[in-house]
Amino acid sequence: MKKIAIVVFVLAILVVGTAVAVDPINATVETQGISSTTGVVVLGGMTNMETVVWTQDNQDLRNNPPLNEWADEIGWVPPFFIPERQAVMFYTEAILADNGYAEFNEMQALDTGNKVANQDNFKSTEQFDYVAFTDAMGRATTSESILLDLASQGSDAANRFICPFATGDNGYIPAYCNVYEMGSSFSGSQVSIITQADENHIAKSADVPTQIAYSVGLSGTGSVAAWINAHVMEGRTGNVFPVDVWVLAPWWEGPIPATLTTFYNPDTGDGSWFTGGNGLNGFMQGVDLVYKEKTTASGVIESFSKSMSVQDAVRRL
Repeated sequence: MKKIAIVVFVLAILVVGTAVAVDPINATVETQGISSTTGVVVLGGMTNMETVVWTQDNQDLRNNPPLNEWADEIGWVPPFFIPERQAVMFYTEAILADNGYAEFNEMQALDTGNKVANQDNFKSTEQFDYVAFTDAMGRATTSESILLDLASQGSDAANRFICPFATGDNGYIPAYCNVYEMGSSFSGSQVSIITQADENHIAKSADVPTQIAYSVGLSGTGSVAAWINAHVMEGRTGNVFPVDVWVLAPWWEGPIPATLTTFYNPDTGDGSWFTGGNGLNGFMQGVDLVYKEKTTASGVIESFSKSMSVQDAVRRL
């Protein structure tokens, strides 16, 4: 490894900008596609269980936490000034039915490749019908949920946009920490239910919106619930300090010019030591939003439907 040191620097201060949003994770060189189709018709009992836990990072997962911040220590030069962002997608589904007549059909697909705005990285569609035997006290129970957890130490907008008019916030996509969960559950003696869950969070550029959606529709006898939970913490770009430096490379290469980028939050003092900060990430928190919604019904349910979706993006459609 080359040993380097900063010998000269000049500071320039810019103004504070506005809050932005999520920057998708870019795909790895090798991608995977998993799909399944299931069909069941049965007199008696059946079970079905599925779980997906998918974590993806633009750097190395194995040393998290913490996520790497914008480097602001002496001895670092590009390309080491790369902040880290991580996404976690979790999906789970379970069906337990006994002492009755059941029909079950599902299609699921997972793709780890880069997607555009109208494509999904994960999608599940399920249909389940059940009627209990009247003399056997049969019952069916279902549960399903999907979660998307997104966190980042920021991005350089110039390297993440195709659109020439998308400039981010002072040229950066600030840090964020957002989590979304949606799902439904049912328990009863008779049901006809269809659900759909889908999301996308892998894209080549930040032009593509990150999305998650869930819908459920049913009729039957029993108890049903559907919900959405969200906690959004979005950042703003603090004062930006481009630092022009010369770094000392091996003697046969001589000094190399470079520009360091550091941030400073005047409210907390977080930021580069160049500006008297404590060395922590100098992005500001501009949004703290908590959203919860839950709908329930119990008894003879003629009709129940709920559709939920979130689009989290610098460029929303």
